[in-house]
Amino acid sequence: MGFWKKTWQFIWHDDSIWSWIVNVIIAFILVKFIIYPGIGFLLGTNYPIVAVISGSMEHNENFQTWWDNNKDYYEQYNITLEDFKDYKFTNGFNKGDIMILKGKEPKAIKAGDVVVYQTNNKNPIIHRVIAITENNQKYVYTTKGDHNNVHDPKPVQEEQIVNTGIAIFRIPYLGWIKILFSNLIGGQA
Repeated sequence: MGFWKKTWQFIWHDDSIWSWIVNVIIAFILVKFIIYPGIGFLLGTNYPIVAVISGSMEHNENFQTWWDNNKDYYEQYNITLEDFKDYKFTNGFNKGDIMILKGKEPKAIKAGDVVVYQTNNKNPIIHRVIAITENNQKYVYTTKGDHNNVHDPKPVQEEQIVNTGIAIFRIPYLGWIKILFSNLIGGQA
């Protein structure tokens, strides 16, 4: 039997622990270096899939109650109930959700978009844009977690969003796998 035939037999038909370990390694390599970058290429972002690791976008009540409790804050940014109802993720999302991102040009980002941006922290932040200004032909965004009482302390520069993007789809709770695994190996999610 030739080398490739033996290798194929070992990977797909052998029931040994070594075959299982090789399969896990192959799966990791495929996901990390082919599937994830491929999805990123198609969606125009370096981070096509992120796990939500905080509760800053959670709504702990139905939308109308949440709006009644928060409307004064959003109305100071000229965001009305009708505006907010047109936004994606009107009801926020939860810690442990997976978010699918799509790259978007800074000039195309608008109030209500949920953006992912980098800070000095190793984990990116995912919050809603509530205001946009232009400074020296660059866009600056005021962002806020729906659950938070005030906007983020520092404005977000367009460079912080360039390699990430906006959230377009949510997969509930699947991110807990990443969070639990990260906690298990001693790091933060």
